[in-house]
Amino acid sequence: MKTLHVILLLLMISYIQCFEAEASNRVKVVTIGGGAGLINVGSERDYQKLVDRVIGHWKGEFAKVMIHKPDLIVLTEACDRPSGLTVKEQFEYYRVRKNQIQEYFASVAKENRCYIAFGTKHEENGVWWNSLIVLDREGKMAGVYHKNFPTIGEMNEIQAGTETPLIQCDFGTVACAVCFDLNFDELRDRYAELKPDILLFASMYHGGLVQAQWAYSCRSYFVCSYGFTTAPSEIRNPLGDVIAASTNYYNYAVATVNLDRKMVHLDNHWGKLTALKQKYGDKVIITDPGKLGSVLIISEHEQVTAADMVKEFGFESLDSYLDRSRQNRLKQLGKN
Repeated sequence: MKTLHVILLLLMISYIQCFEAEASNRVKVVTIGGGAGLINVGSERDYQKLVDRVIGHWKGEFAKVMIHKPDLIVLTEACDRPSGLTVKEQFEYYRVRKNQIQEYFASVAKENRCYIAFGTKHEENGVWWNSLIVLDREGKMAGVYHKNFPTIGEMNEIQAGTETPLIQCDFGTVACAVCFDLNFDELRDRYAELKPDILLFASMYHGGLVQAQWAYSCRSYFVCSYGFTTAPSEIRNPLGDVIAASTNYYNYAVATVNLDRKMVHLDNHWGKLTALKQKYGDKVIITDPGKLGSVLIISEHEQVTAADMVKEFGFESLDSYLDRSRQNRLKQLGKN
C-alpha cells in the first residue's frame, strides 16, 4: 500500500511539473536569413542537381541552429529557390523540385521535434501560389498561408490568396504574411482582430518600421526571415521592439519568447504596476519602451498567469481602454 502511495505521489509531481512547463509558455524561436538565394546557379541547368544543392545548403544552415534546440524555425520567402534563373527556368526548376525540399524539411522537423515555417512557390490543382507553409513537430503540415497581396507583376504567375488562417501550434497560435503583404492595412487589421501569439513574416522585402507597426497593432510577437543578408532578420516583442537580430557575422537570430503576456496603458495603472512588481518581483516582467504610453506585462510565474495578475490587480487591457475611449467620444458627440 505504501508503495502504491509513493507511485501516486510521483505521478502527481510529474503531472504538476508538466503543467508548470506548459504554463510558463516559453517558446524558443530561430529566424534564418538569406535562404537558397545565396546559391547562384551559374551555368548549371540540371534542376535535380540544383535541388540537391539547395538541400545541402539547408543541411548546413540547420546544423548551425539546432544546438539551440528551437521550438520554431522561420525561413524566408522563396527559401528553396536558388538565384540566377529566369522566371521560365524557375518554373521548370519547381516542376523537378516538386515536394522534395518540403519532405526534407519535414524530416528535419520530425527529427528535431520543432516547427518549421518556410516560404515557397508551389502548385495545387493547377494553381500556383506563393505560400508560407508551417510544419509541426512530426513534420506534418500544421497550416498553410497563401500570400494575399502578390505584386502586380507576380500576379502574372500566381494566384492571390484570400484567407488568413490562424494556425494552431502546441504552444499557441501563429499567423503569416509574405513580403508585399506588409504594405496592406486591411490584412494587418484582420490580424489585429485575430491576435495571434506570433506573426511569421517571410520576405524578400524588409519592411523597416512597418514591422514594428504590425507587432504593436496585433499585440503579437513578430518574426521576420529576410531573404538577403543586407539587412537583419529580426524577432520583435508585441511592443515592436527588436529582441534579437541577425548580424553581418551570423545570418540567424535566436530568442526565447514568453507568450504569457498582457498589454495595458499607463493611464490609471501607475500604482497598480508598482503593486504588481512589489508582490511578484522577478516573477513578473513589466516592459516600458518609453514614448508609447503602453506597457507589456509578462508572467514568469509557474502557476500565476499574466491574465491572473491583470485580474487580481484590476488592470484594464489596452484594447478595452481604447474601445472605452472610443465609446466616450461617441457619447460626447451624441452618436451613441
